[in-house]
Amino acid sequence: MPIKVQPTEQQAGESLGSSALLQDAATSRPRSFVRKIGAGIISDVRARAPWYFSDWTDAWNYRVVPATALIFFANVLPGIAFSLDLIETTQQYTVAEVLMSSFMVAFVFSVFGAQPLTIAGVTGPITVFNKTIYDIINKQPNAPNYLHFVGWVYCWAAIIHWVTAILNWCNFLKYVTLFSCDTFGFYISWVYLQYGVQVITRQFNGDFEGASVGITLALLMLVTSFLFQRLSETTLFHRHIRRFFSDYGMPISLIAASSMAYWGRFNASNPTTLPVGGAFQAANGRVWLVKFWELDGKWVGIALPFGIILWILFFFDHNVSSLIAQGSQFPLRKPPGFHYDFFLLGITTFIAGLIGVPAPNGLIPQAPIHTASLLVMGKPCQKNIDDEVQITKPSSQSGNDSNDAAIRIEKPFDHSVSQREAPIAVVEQRVSNLAQGSLCLILLIGPFLHVLGLVPRGVLAGLFWFMGANALKDNGITTKLLYFISDKTLTSPDDPLHKVRKSRLLMFVAIQLVAFGATFVVTQSVAAIGFPVIILLLVPLRTYVIPRLPFTQEELSILDGPTASPFVSSSLLHPPESSCARRRRWNLLVDLYTLDHSLTAYCSC
Repeated sequence: MPIKVQPTEQQAGESLGSSALLQDAATSRPRSFVRKIGAGIISDVRARAPWYFSDWTDAWNYRVVPATALIFFANVLPGIAFSLDLIETTQQYTVAEVLMSSFMVAFVFSVFGAQPLTIAGVTGPITVFNKTIYDIINKQPNAPNYLHFVGWVYCWAAIIHWVTAILNWCNFLKYVTLFSCDTFGFYISWVYLQYGVQVITRQFNGDFEGASVGITLALLMLVTSFLFQRLSETTLFHRHIRRFFSDYGMPISLIAASSMAYWGRFNASNPTTLPVGGAFQAANGRVWLVKFWELDGKWVGIALPFGIILWILFFFDHNVSSLIAQGSQFPLRKPPGFHYDFFLLGITTFIAGLIGVPAPNGLIPQAPIHTASLLVMGKPCQKNIDDEVQITKPSSQSGNDSNDAAIRIEKPFDHSVSQREAPIAVVEQRVSNLAQGSLCLILLIGPFLHVLGLVPRGVLAGLFWFMGANALKDNGITTKLLYFISDKTLTSPDDPLHKVRKSRLLMFVAIQLVAFGATFVVTQSVAAIGFPVIILLLVPLRTYVIPRLPFTQEELSILDGPTASPFVSSSLLHPPESSCARRRRWNLLVDLYTLDHSLTAYCSC
């Protein structure tokens, strides 16, 4: 075959054109990357800004009152109890630091946040993290000032938070499924149970009689809280009374159990109470401003790895809290804002280091408890739908669609079904979060701080047990284990787990339990500082390893699924778009989700 030689000018022209195309392709990538910098934050602000005014006006609803009371007790007391070991070990914190941290993060996220339903505060993992740092640096020669070192740890973590939000790394949350959330929630539930036991065992270092009273108060708190919860789920009393039990059962139990400590011989035993200091006074009488920039340069560099580990913990913990608080079981209508809120979390982390308080972040199980307390219950099933179902049966005569026969099936009237309530809306607002944070600030006033110091530690142990056990019974791992040991003849025939082979069900749960066990063991060891890494590894484990195991696609879809509703997750999947297009897509997703939620509620009837 003869070889066709192109003219030199033509070759040069094509070569020049190819070079130009390659150059354009090379320069288009950086331009595209630059355009995407901060796009997630901008998109979150644009999506959420139109709802800001309604976030305040929608708070004119009674549901805000019980939500504020419930989440205040569920946030501030466990936060203080978590910090007791940190307070007693380091002598660098008091109850005032915990309350100030809770107020600061509640104010920032309720006023400026894109997801005000997410409750943030002092958690168990951050107290373990701070205590481990204290144990490590105190073993070093010429150990640095603890608060200065922690201030730099928080500063490095804050910078990485900001970089994460600006580079849209929160989009990786689309890989977080119920597998990771259930495993982490299972771990947090057992941490609550463990801390309850620790609160009790520490009291045996003193008077045995006082410790015995502490156990009695803990059991009283646990039993009465579950009793109120159980009554709210029965058919006893009027529905408003049952809702009252659900809303105020835990606060009433806590106040009643605390009051029992000062009745009769209980008071004579002198049970151990919370340690409180002076009003608005930091530990050891220090000033609230921590000059961490005075730390030696060597320790500034050493603080960087600790900041990275803290970022890993907060990236998973806070975002998972936000996902669960906006779970698919809640009929939400307002958009989320993961990128923007994670940027705000960097700001609160920096402020925490600046004023010397434990860094706050999203709380589990308080965040979903807050959303659940704001649920508006109603009857989504219409009477005509409940009474009858119409089925169209094609006629045997082909080609004649008009001869289709309509079969009307009369359903027997079930009064209990007609009165059954289902979630129809959530009071999405900012006031309850701001109010519970403001109550934390009010507690720093002298008289209220004295009242806080009267709460027995045994009651806190009971609160830990109640919250841990309550979260445990609703966890996906617990649900699967209970199904496995249940009598299959007495389970619902519509349960999708019937379609999963027992061996695959056990395999899936076993993987989750191994991951939970590894996290729990590491937390209790000298390597406790690295437990956030194990938590983060749950995501690639689910994404890349589990699909290679002998599960069918149907089995995986039943055993696992998305954490949040589709329109909440959509903010992580779609690129930036115009405001009109975003609004149209959002309204469509809301309408589709509302329709699906209503149909699900109807089918459950």
